[in-house]
Amino acid sequence: MENKLDGNAAAGMLQEIFPYEMTMARITCSGCGTTIAMGEAAAYMHDMGAVLRCPISDTVLIRIVHVRGHYLLDMRGVRVLEITEG
Repeated sequence: MENKLDGNAAAGMLQEIFPYEMTMARITCSGCGTTIAMGEAAAYMHDMGAVLRCPISDTVLIRIVHVRGHYLLDMRGVRVLEITEG
């Protein structure tokens, strides 16, 4: 089942991977160059993970898969990931 939500929906999964508040992390889309907070991305949640897309160009920014105790991240759609220390 696919549900389109905002990037905040992936916050729990991202918090398990990164020790920072990731919804406030800034990402620059490799497709259109737009910089947004990760929480502004369109999030498509699946049973196995999530897909985050740019709300401007619909470019796939991040794919997250959780399988057998491992997280796999494909971040080829992110040109820059900026994380501010909390």
